[in-house]
Amino acid sequence: MDKLKSEKLKQTAYNVREHIIRMSGDGGCFIGASLSCADLIVFLYSEYLNISKDNLNDPERDYFFLSKGHDVPALYGTFAELGFIEKERLKNHLKTNDFIYWHPNRNIPGIEFHSGSLGHLISVAIGVAIDCKMRGMNNKVLVVLGDGELDEGSVWEAALVAGAKKLGNLIAVVDRNNFQANIKTEELIPLNPIADKFESFGWKTISCNGHDFGDMEKAFSGIPFDPERPSLVIAETVRGKGLPSIESRADRWFVNFTAEEVEMLLKELHGEERAVLTSDTIVAR
Repeated sequence: MDKLKSEKLKQTAYNVREHIIRMSGDGGCFIGASLSCADLIVFLYSEYLNISKDNLNDPERDYFFLSKGHDVPALYGTFAELGFIEKERLKNHLKTNDFIYWHPNRNIPGIEFHSGSLGHLISVAIGVAIDCKMRGMNNKVLVVLGDGELDEGSVWEAALVAGAKKLGNLIAVVDRNNFQANIKTEELIPLNPIADKFESFGWKTISCNGHDFGDMEKAFSGIPFDPERPSLVIAETVRGKGLPSIESRADRWFVNFTAEEVEMLLKELHGEERAVLTSDTIVAR
């Protein structure tokens, strides 16, 4: 990936992180996992998927499903940066006068299907992929899963069906930040080896650095890895990426920061000072 394109993506992702931080106050959001997939979602919408604010009803567009719906601040932030919605509208987060809530809502332009209860949208994506295949369309159908979400049995039932139906137009991406809720995945119900498990269900898999745009470009450029097998990309990420004070912290799952704490975290993102989060508050140093 050329330097100019990479820098543009980095700036967009930086702006998205600002939006996420602002949505972490006045009712709160799932900040850790939203920050972990911000780079990934920016890359997908900016470079990989045929989805834009101008083709949302085009039958030849690609389809994106955020199965880990609690990370929707990253998606809303991306929508705001790419013109799907007005940036000012993000201030309506959790307000009763809008639909910008803790999970995706189809009343927001660009949301294909609502999500919240984990484990469901891979099945929805399979249905869309089968429909596109039956109609002879070339749409890519992509679904983002959380790694902790893989504990849902419905994910594996769907994965089995996708392999059996030879859905080469289906792409699943696992945001592998190694946490689910307030515990590490491998300490609760170990998931590894994820790639081998999906391979045994008929998928073709690859891993990449979910914060490196060049590495993501390289990984996604090879899709479909096999035209008769669904593709899985395991994006290795860091929970809370961009804010060292909360990176890889189990206790920074869902947060509801005060206005003062939000401003402190924005300063940390800007590199002005480092915030130190205790169990009760944020201080600067």
